[in-house]
Amino acid sequence: MKKTIRTGIIGGAGYTGGELIRLLMGHPCAEISFVHSKSNAGNKLYHVHEDLIGATELCFTDKWNQDIDVLFLCLGHGESMKFLQENNIPKQINIIDLTNDFRLKEYAIQGTRTFVYGLPELNVEQIQSAENIANPGCFATAIQLGLLPLAEKGLLQEVYTTGITGSTGAGQSLSATSHFSWRANNIQAYKTLIHQHLGEIHQSLHQLNASKASVNFVPWRGDFTRGIFVSSTLACKLNVKEANSIYESYYQQHPFTIVSDKQISLKQVVNTNKALIFLEKQGDKLVVHSAIDNLLKGASGQAVQNMNIVFGLDQTTGLHLKSIAF
Repeated sequence: MKKTIRTGIIGGAGYTGGELIRLLMGHPCAEISFVHSKSNAGNKLYHVHEDLIGATELCFTDKWNQDIDVLFLCLGHGESMKFLQENNIPKQINIIDLTNDFRLKEYAIQGTRTFVYGLPELNVEQIQSAENIANPGCFATAIQLGLLPLAEKGLLQEVYTTGITGSTGAGQSLSATSHFSWRANNIQAYKTLIHQHLGEIHQSLHQLNASKASVNFVPWRGDFTRGIFVSSTLACKLNVKEANSIYESYYQQHPFTIVSDKQISLKQVVNTNKALIFLEKQGDKLVVHSAIDNLLKGASGQAVQNMNIVFGLDQTTGLHLKSIAF
């Protein structure tokens, strides 16, 4: 294990880049070598991420160097593949990609690099020996964590899922549906049944021998800034006690996914790397609720969790974060 993990960030001006900077600055075994942003080169990090004022004098750069151990790609979707094609990255540098470019198996092999799907609760053993990680999507993480234990037991077929996400899930650039005046006092469904995370969700469920599993997903834009709350409904013969036992057993060795015996809420997970699960049953229908912070367990926090696994650290290193609570 290296004493200090030298890290670089490509695309550090967005929400996930900002969260990654904050996490790595507080990580006891990591240091930031550079934060790349073409549009902000020369500017102090705190000129973009204003909460970092007084914490660092580091500037964005339009260059990157090879004197690092791990490279985080926090680019727009489709840009990571382009970055790899345009830059010669030495094989000894681990890559953790936060886009959707390499999550599906048909895109996991890029030249001499093979990307492992980085959901620790599914692939922790593969991640331990991986050189390249495809970090899961935020909705995909929340939905999969709610379904993996049942998939492993062959108890999934048709699943109906609704989920709501905050405005940070749309990225930092303003759009017609992300600015304050549209989001305030407003909710809207979008990408009904065609969300881009469905491919990786089905891939993971089928990996666990749940070949008949099909997730019908309706995502919602919510009137808040961060967090994801998901509810999945499915037919199930188990009672709640039996189902809880399966979930608790599955997640026993996974420190961030917690099965609750009480109703869960977003405020319990926002600003943390936790995923909370709560089960309830009515008739023959089981409802699985799951909640995460879309920028942490759904993005940058999970990326650091994966870095910890790759470099032989405890998964929770640098990720002891407090929820907002109130």
